[in-house]
Amino acid sequence: MGAEPRLGPISIPITKSRLMTGLDRRFMPGLMHQPSVLFVCLGNICRSPLAEAAFRKEAQRMGLAVTVDSAGTGNWHVGSAPDLRACAQALRCGVDIAAYRARQVSRADFTRFTHIFALDANNLADLRTLRPADATAHLGLLLDEVPGHEGQSVADPYYGGREDFAQTWDEVTRAAKALVARLQAVA
Repeated sequence: MGAEPRLGPISIPITKSRLMTGLDRRFMPGLMHQPSVLFVCLGNICRSPLAEAAFRKEAQRMGLAVTVDSAGTGNWHVGSAPDLRACAQALRCGVDIAAYRARQVSRADFTRFTHIFALDANNLADLRTLRPADATAHLGLLLDEVPGHEGQSVADPYYGGREDFAQTWDEVTRAAKALVARLQAVA
């Protein structure tokens, strides 16, 4: 698979028509359109691009129409490609993320996306601080979507090796499957 440039949120092609029914307004507050999900870590070069890739892969597999992106709370990697080890891990799992570019989360993201998931508690706290009063996005911790892992952070592989990136991929893949299933349940 060749890498396609990512110039903003990725909208997954619709393979099944899905409309939000509003059955779960807590999870999809006031929305009657395609869900959109933003994954957030610190630098947007390891965990959040892997979460974006795993979620996009699962959504495509399940035919869920959704907009997907990732960002970081920090700004020092803006414009950078993902960590080479993250690219290698994603490629081993069939997803090419080499064209992704890091960006910093913005206040506008809180109304552009229906869901924003932090990859750890520190970034969730930062997101709560950044969240404007008119925010409409559901804000949460990604592993809260995985039964038995509530309150846990996705492992940060930055200072580790291949096995650490594989562990992170496994965690974000479990969360992606749970999240896609949940979004489909309200569709």
